[in-house]
Amino acid sequence: MQKDNYFPWILVFVTGYIVMTFELSGVRLLGPFLGTSVFVWSSLIGIVMGCLSLGYWLGGRISLKKSTMKHLAWVLAGAAFFIFLTAFGGEKALARISRMMIDFRWMSVVSCVLLFGPANVFMGMVLPMAARLKISHVSSSGKAVGNLYALSTAGSIAGTFISGFLFIPAAGFEIMIYVSALILLVFSATSLIVSRSYILLSGLTLLSVAALVVFLKKAVHTKDYVDADTLYNRVLIYDTKEPETGRKVRVLKVNNETSSAMYLDGEGLVFEVLKYYRLAGHFYPGFRHSLMIGGSGYAFPKDYLQRFPDATLDVVEIDPALTRFAAEYFGLKEHPALKIFHEDGRTYINRTESSYDVIFLDAYKSLLTVPYQLTTLEAVEKMHAMLTEKGVLFANIISTFDVDNNHFLRAAVATYKQVFGQVYLFAVKDPGDSQLLQNFMLVALKSYDQAVLSSSDPEYESYLQHIITHEIPMDIPALTDDYAPVDYYTNKMIRML
Repeated sequence: MQKDNYFPWILVFVTGYIVMTFELSGVRLLGPFLGTSVFVWSSLIGIVMGCLSLGYWLGGRISLKKSTMKHLAWVLAGAAFFIFLTAFGGEKALARISRMMIDFRWMSVVSCVLLFGPANVFMGMVLPMAARLKISHVSSSGKAVGNLYALSTAGSIAGTFISGFLFIPAAGFEIMIYVSALILLVFSATSLIVSRSYILLSGLTLLSVAALVVFLKKAVHTKDYVDADTLYNRVLIYDTKEPETGRKVRVLKVNNETSSAMYLDGEGLVFEVLKYYRLAGHFYPGFRHSLMIGGSGYAFPKDYLQRFPDATLDVVEIDPALTRFAAEYFGLKEHPALKIFHEDGRTYINRTESSYDVIFLDAYKSLLTVPYQLTTLEAVEKMHAMLTEKGVLFANIISTFDVDNNHFLRAAVATYKQVFGQVYLFAVKDPGDSQLLQNFMLVALKSYDQAVLSSSDPEYESYLQHIITHEIPMDIPALTDDYAPVDYYTNKMIRML
């Protein structure tokens, strides 16, 4: 048996593995700049598939004249080079792209083409070139091509589960991109050994050593911040100063969203919007049992346990790593009145049999976008049923009040009004500025008894003064499980600002 008979099979499997590892890592690279919306996933999947197709075509053309192990080695080296380039300069490129464009769809497409296109073209070339090496007679061509495609798909499946479930959460996306490039370089060098191209091997070895030095230097670099990959998110934790007061603040950033923050020199809520959740004490005096969907850094749960010592709180947070980070970096402690459930908020409200006096919604995935499954009429009906007779729901929504770009806000209000007896909206910063992008607190009351919208408590009164009193157009249909274009509405709002 010739030495190169078995090797193309291995190359095809490994390349399939690297394709999916690179793609999954790419989501974490894009997250802090573009988020993880449907636009990002669509762009990444579409560009990867398109570039692989281009690679298949180019590889087929090249294989007609140049299909040896030496040529395969250089194709693998080309793929490794562009993967390494993405790992080394991807964040700088994304930072520049995000400053140049405002439409997230174009930002996603351009970013994916530049960062993931070239490498996938080269990786796509491997399969047809390997097929040419394996086909010795036209009668066996179908079998050989079928086997190679099966191996490539098997490698992609292995990359999806092994890297997605184990390596990326454990090691981080950046290391996995560098490792992917190094694996391809190793197999490129092995291909040169098989083809006995020792002079070329020497040059490739020097390049591989240089790449390894850069990788190790970056890997051991001491950071003054936390940059971690979890099963669900890319997380950044860093210390900074509040511009207005100069107070030191620790920030938790999930994907591209500033998700939570904590003062390092004392107590208090950094984000003004969280203070509006305290209105639970106004709209339902003496409430005892609450649910919060979206824990993140647990800023409000800590405040809740201090302000309402006679009440209990259940928190649903999909990412257990965020709870771990909250305990390690944000002062979250075990408390007899606090229960934490790690699952998707929608699955929790679908399965739970618990009743609550108050529900707080503060779940965001990225780019000012609420997970669509928590916004729909079906979800709102479930939460309505979970509330006690005088129950209250609070939902944090980021929007403007300008009718040209507040489609999600209007859709959310329309959805809640179909279910709840009373729905009110409070502008956290300025109820009079229709163009300002700000937090709105939606308050939905299960009872039809007219709510009191003033208070003798100065703090409550300061929040109640921010109520939106003018009519909200009900010209956008309610969101449903079948139709909830949340990402589209959010992109339209940001693009028009």
